[in-house]
Amino acid sequence: MAEPLISVQEMQLWLEKVMAWGQADSPDNQRDICLHLSRLRDFLQKLLTHIGSMSSTTEAMKTLPLLGQFLGQLCWIPYVTADAPSRALLFQCLWGLYSEHPDNAMERKANQWIRKVLCQITTDDDDGAAQALLMDVGLPPAEYHLKVLKKTVALLRENIGKSCSSPCGISQRCSCDRILATSEACVPLVTCPEAASLIGALLQTPLTCTKAALSEDFLDALSSAYSCQRLSLEEQAVVSLWYHSLSSLEEAVLSLLESVLANTRPTPQRLEQQLAQSLLPKACVQHCSIFLVVNDIFRFTLKQAEENESVRRLIQAFTSCFLRELALQEPRKRVPLKAFFPQSPQSLLVPLLTKPSEMPQDAWRHHLNWLSGSLQRLAEEEEDRDGDGSTRGHHKLFEAWFLLVRCAHWVEVAIQLLVTAGSEDCSLLLWLLSFYHHPTNRGHHRDEQLVRIKEAWDHLHSVFSVVGHPLPVDRLQSLAALLSSQPQLPSPAPVSILNLLVNSAVFSQQSLNASTEIFHTVVDRSGLVEEAACALSSLELRLNGGSCSSSDANRVHLRIKALQNTLAHMHAHASTH
Repeated sequence: MAEPLISVQEMQLWLEKVMAWGQADSPDNQRDICLHLSRLRDFLQKLLTHIGSMSSTTEAMKTLPLLGQFLGQLCWIPYVTADAPSRALLFQCLWGLYSEHPDNAMERKANQWIRKVLCQITTDDDDGAAQALLMDVGLPPAEYHLKVLKKTVALLRENIGKSCSSPCGISQRCSCDRILATSEACVPLVTCPEAASLIGALLQTPLTCTKAALSEDFLDALSSAYSCQRLSLEEQAVVSLWYHSLSSLEEAVLSLLESVLANTRPTPQRLEQQLAQSLLPKACVQHCSIFLVVNDIFRFTLKQAEENESVRRLIQAFTSCFLRELALQEPRKRVPLKAFFPQSPQSLLVPLLTKPSEMPQDAWRHHLNWLSGSLQRLAEEEEDRDGDGSTRGHHKLFEAWFLLVRCAHWVEVAIQLLVTAGSEDCSLLLWLLSFYHHPTNRGHHRDEQLVRIKEAWDHLHSVFSVVGHPLPVDRLQSLAALLSSQPQLPSPAPVSILNLLVNSAVFSQQSLNASTEIFHTVVDRSGLVEEAACALSSLELRLNGGSCSSSDANRVHLRIKALQNTLAHMHAHASTH
């Protein structure tokens, strides 16, 4: 045990002096405090050195049994705590006694007491005598407590900057102990605006040492206050909170899912705006571990709601925002894609995550045929395994489909190519479209749906190839029937057919008037006005991202605008009846 720097007798003398100061408020007492403040500061500095030389709080308390009582008495003497140097030394002594990992009941009780003292010292005191005493010092109680709070926060900020730069042994004491103590001390302050910068600094402290941990109580208090909107944090502090607190991150993702699913037909533009405001894509780029948690929640949700279009749109929009944020990051800081998608088939990863705008348009068909062929082989392998009860193939195919859902821009490009195709074989593109909505044949009836989609595709080619009037009424009626034949909308086949209709109206060589008439007739008879508006918005968003040649851009956007006006008139007409 180290030789104490302060004797028990010296501590006894100072304790008696401090107790006398606290028992009466008289001019003589005030003069005595002022006379002894300088010596008190010297003693506190000596005491701080003594505490730092001890291996634990237990040892410090054993060498000076009156230490806790002495510090506790000082905390309630305004003439001492109003003196900035004395207050700083007093608080530092308290931090020094805080145990990162309390080993016994005494250390746990000391930690509890320190937190209580900090809480009381930074909140209003209703005791009339104490308030009168503060008035004698020349400070209104509210102003005094605010000053103490600000000084406390400033001192705690200093502690954060004193962390070490390398890991320490378990038995060693290092300055990083203060990080845990500081976060514990912040628990009662989390909703105080004055502590916002301190909280942000704590959350963003580099974890260079194993001892530079944040208190679970602190993280729980932050999560609770933030979710109840009683705490305002800067963007980077929110990201850091999610990094430190799994429960806070999960709550943010589930809240996003809930808000998206509450709106069954959010526009793609609104969805991306909502995602950007959530900070989640940015957080995922900064911390791969956050991305993996978000990804797991999306994976589970998709398994539970495979046919829910809103869930798919959310996952696609999230991936788009994530890839955009990733592209903005400095290359030297960028984490390899494989780390973000460890379960995805690696042969499909880069081909699917590559955006259509990143390659020449004349390469799209070859790229999509390769993707469709690769996915088709995976699907066939899974179906071959169905007989032996293996689940490995199911997992591999699901992960491939999950990645396709994330990168549904390639499905949208496949639809565009289907409606602009001439005499080319489109069987692989049709299969990809069917697979996107029906990843397995078990319960999804992919083969049957493929027949329905091909039938609709043939009808659309026939209808949009007609020159002049009259339009083939029987074909239009068949299309409307295919769109509305299933009772629960939007179900997979109608969604595929509706996207084919929208793309045909936009990209076909049919005149604008004729295309608009076909579009209006089929949508009106099927009753899918809102779904058609959402499909048009999604197409417009993709084309704005560069997936359209400059020569076609004006023509295509004019046709989109005309179709949107048609839907607006249909919606207005429906509202008046």
